[in-house]
Parts: sequence; structure tokens; C-alpha cells
Amino acid sequence: MRPGDVDDEGAAARAGGRLPGDPVPDPGVGDEEPPAGPPPRRRTAYGRAFVHALPVLLIVVAILYDIFTPRYFTAGPLYTAAPLVAAPLYSRRGTALTGVAVVASVIGLQLGKGVIHYVDSLTELITIATVAVLAVLVNGMVRRSSERLVSVREIAEAAQRAVLPEPAERIAGFEIAVCYEAAQADAFIGGDLYAVQDSARGVRLIVGDVRGKGMGAVAAVAVVIGAFREAAEQESTLEAVAQRLERALAREGTRRDGLDAFEGFTTAVLAELPHGDGTVRIVNRGHPPPLLLYADGTLGALPARESALPLGMGELGVWPDRAEEVAFPGGATLLLYTDGLTEARDAGGEFYDPQTRLAGRVFRHPATLLDTLAEDVRRHSGGGMADDMALLAVRRPRPGDHDHCHEP
Repeated sequence: MRPGDVDDEGAAARAGGRLPGDPVPDPGVGDEEPPAGPPPRRRTAYGRAFVHALPVLLIVVAILYDIFTPRYFTAGPLYTAAPLVAAPLYSRRGTALTGVAVVASVIGLQLGKGVIHYVDSLTELITIATVAVLAVLVNGMVRRSSERLVSVREIAEAAQRAVLPEPAERIAGFEIAVCYEAAQADAFIGGDLYAVQDSARGVRLIVGDVRGKGMGAVAAVAVVIGAFREAAEQESTLEAVAQRLERALAREGTRRDGLDAFEGFTTAVLAELPHGDGTVRIVNRGHPPPLLLYADGTLGALPARESALPLGMGELGVWPDRAEEVAFPGGATLLLYTDGLTEARDAGGEFYDPQTRLAGRVFRHPATLLDTLAEDVRRHSGGGMADDMALLAVRRPRPGDHDHCHEP
């Protein structure tokens, strides 16, 4: 498709589903009203503060219970719970001080009630003191586990920076932003990938999704990214870049044992932004179609006119890649994403639809778009992503645009 070649269906898609002649919403129209009550981050902060103060609250409640109840009533379970709750929350010193406070409180209250010499009271005191000592030991184990977890997270972060380095905010005059969110808790990298490479023929981009999970998928990501960076520099066409990736994955498949040797593949969309030309060229290999967000708030999908197999499945058939060219005017933003975005479901099982959620909205910087989109997806799915999500947004500034700062 060339600039200006727009049929009726394409025009309706570009208008975000509106009919010709319908008014275009003002910038920002379509934004959701903020939910009632404190924002999620503030609610989370309140919850953490309450949990952190819980050992102290347990001691206070236990003391009040002992003071205002008959002398043979006891709040032993509350005293016992306080140091155990403190063990994973506080430092070793804080946990020990909690245990000392509990034992001192019990001794003081038993003396005040005159029951410290009874067998039951003495047994309760020994039990609480024993639990306080055990809480200090548990705290030491938790701290060692936390230190190991921090080390693992640092290694994961280093691996992500090595395999998926974050591109510069401006490359060859284009404004660029990326976002990666792993579905697995505390994971930093998975089977989704992105890369941006400037070349003599324009800025070239890739967003893809490797089949499978775990370290095998990460290894395949490294292969695709390495092959893309080399091919983007050397190949004269975007179609040739796609063929280089196909061959790289075929070589990788011969090294992998078992089922992945026959079924491994990567869906991907490649894009090329020629220097000084208001167009974008796209090759889609079985991947969700990119979205183009225009400066007036309209948007449309850029589906491939001809279906193509994912990368790594060339043995099933040979179809020559054909790049499709569309207009990419100033002020527009190209959004590439993986299916973790569109497969996010809400409590009722409804999939997330970025076209519907973004129609009529204007973003002055691609980073603002991705921050808003990621937060909206988390809210839609209740924070539980079913799959990894990679987002890449590129904006072509309009002539005379000033550099935009990353808006919150």
C-alpha cells in the first residue's frame, strides 16, 4: 500500500471505527475516568505500612486484652504471633527487640496480676520466650534467602540489559520507547524480543515472540536479536533481513534436541523507517499487526495483505517476503507489540483491545503512550498477565516540534 492508497475499509479502520464525516474527538477524549478512592500505588503503600506495623499492634492489643480482662485470661497467642510476624519484616535487631518487648510485657503483666508463680503462667512465659528466640533464627534464614534473591535479580537484570538493551530515546530524528513486562513474577526476560538498529537505509525495528518458555526461549531470543542487528546493517532490503533471520533460526533448530528442533518458531514484525521519507515499510511474519496512531487521535491497524509463516518455519513452504509501505506522517506514532497485550483478559474473560482503548487519545511522547498502555493492561487484567508483553513505539516528530520530555 502506497501513501494515499486508502480504500473505504482502510479509512474506517484509520478513523478508529468512526464513519466518514463523524467528528474526531478532541485530544485526550476517551481517557477513562480515574477510579474512585486512593490510587493503586497509594493503597499498596498503606497496606505495606499496616503490615510493617502489625507486630507492634499485636503487642498493644495483647497488653490491652490482659489489662481489661480477668487475671486468668491470657493473650498468649497474640504475644506468640508478634515475633513470628516480625521475623520476615524486620531486621535481626528489630526482631530481637520485638521478642524482648513481648517477654517483658508478659512478665510485667503477670507480676501485676500476681500469677507469675503459677505453673500455667510460667509455661506460657517459657513458650513465648522460646518462640521469640526461634523468630530471631527464622529472621536470619529469611535474610540469607533475600540476599540470594537479590543476587539472582541482579543477574537477571544484567542478562536483560545484555540481550535486550534499551535503545536511545532518539535515533535518526525518531522518538523511541520500549517496555517489557514478564508474566512470571520476578522474571525480567522471557520469549518476547525487540530491537532497534539504525542503518544506511533507515531505522530498522523488530518485535517478536519466540515459541516456548524458559532458557530455551531466551537462547532463541539472543539468536534472533544477534542475527537482526547484523542483517539490519548489511542487507539492502527489509525482505532480505527477514530471510537472514529465517536462516539463523534454521541453523539454531539443528542444534536443539527434542520437539523444539521441529516446532520452534518466532512470530515477528519488522519495520523500516527510511531517512527523510514519510513512510514506513513493514514485513509481518505471523505477528499481530502494528498500530499507527495519528496526531489527531485517530488510529488504525496495519495488517499484512498476504499471510506469511512465522520465522523458523520455512521448511513448510516458501513464500517470498513482500514489504508493504504505508504513509507515516509527522506527529504519528507506530506501535509494535506482542500478543501478551491482546491476550490479557479481565475477570469476565474479555481480551484487551488496544484499538478500542487508544482510539481518540493523543500522546506527545512514545514513552507516555507505553506507560499509559502498560498501566491500562495491568488494570484490565487485575495485575495477572497470562503472557509476556513487549511494546515498542516510534514517533515521527512534526517539523518544528520541540523535544518532548517524558511525561508522567
